[in-house]
Amino acid sequence: MSIVFYDVEDWERDRIPKVIAGELVVLAGEKLTLVTAKKYRQAQVISVFAWSKMTREVLQTLPHLEHISTRSTGFDHIDLKACRDRGISVSNVPTYGERTVAEHTMALMLALSRKLVQAEKRGREGRFSREGLRGFDLDDKTLGLIGCGKIGSKVAEMARAFAMRVIVFDPQPDGELAKRLQIKYVDSLEELLKRSDVISLHAPLTDETKHMINMETVQLIKPGAILVNTARGDLVQTAAVLKAIDDGILSGVGLDVIEHEQLVAEEAEILSKSAPSNQELSALLHNHILFSNPKVIVTPHNAFNSEEAVAKILNTTIWNIDAFINKTCLNLVE
Repeated sequence: MSIVFYDVEDWERDRIPKVIAGELVVLAGEKLTLVTAKKYRQAQVISVFAWSKMTREVLQTLPHLEHISTRSTGFDHIDLKACRDRGISVSNVPTYGERTVAEHTMALMLALSRKLVQAEKRGREGRFSREGLRGFDLDDKTLGLIGCGKIGSKVAEMARAFAMRVIVFDPQPDGELAKRLQIKYVDSLEELLKRSDVISLHAPLTDETKHMINMETVQLIKPGAILVNTARGDLVQTAAVLKAIDDGILSGVGLDVIEHEQLVAEEAEILSKSAPSNQELSALLHNHILFSNPKVIVTPHNAFNSEEAVAKILNTTIWNIDAFINKTCLNLVE
């Protein structure tokens, strides 16, 4: 059986075993694309990260593929219907870094509320004027969580330690969690946006949640609020966020993920094309405006990246593949 790991970074090479369940493992640094898939057409098991888009067209180039093990919790980069049509099973890492991502979320909140990036830059330059650097306390502010699963509930727990009030919009309220953490569920996204001083996104990306923060919903946000997204970039429409900042609705934005995130890595390639699409050019322009805005903090999809979390991601992926080969299957995505 041929096992291929795509999206492999240098630090992973010493941690991924050369053999899993008696089968040799091939490590490929590149993303899985229509072009790179052809290099390993004989692959029966593939592991990818979220950068690799496993579309129906890509899957068609892999005639022997039986199993995909994604090194992530989310699986919106995989065409599950195409996999079901082919009888290809998919496994994920259902939990690995809820505390890790939650800590990064709180770090973004604190950096925005205390204008930490601007203050650090001024201090490094030897300018000790505090003009324009006054922030605000999280104490007694209202945090609105959009989604309160494993990560969102950890953020709620940490926010309560900062004496924040926490309200939640989630289609599946958890009464026991609400009682334990003293949080309150609200009936609508509209209510949450109107009441929250800080908004933090922890929802999965689906057809229903894509662009849930858009030109219409930003108008509902409490003036002066800050927005944090460590979930999925496409939950937020970049153009809407830029307008909300310009209109004074949002006083700060912290993003670990952005809309059209992969285009950033591929910018040089896109601009070298003879005819880049209008959508690609528009996305790149919006992202450049976003990155240059002093009210915005962007980190490079790094919220999950702690020593403890990445070790769990790799270990779980290896267990998933070993289980598939031994026909006992773990962490299958339905």
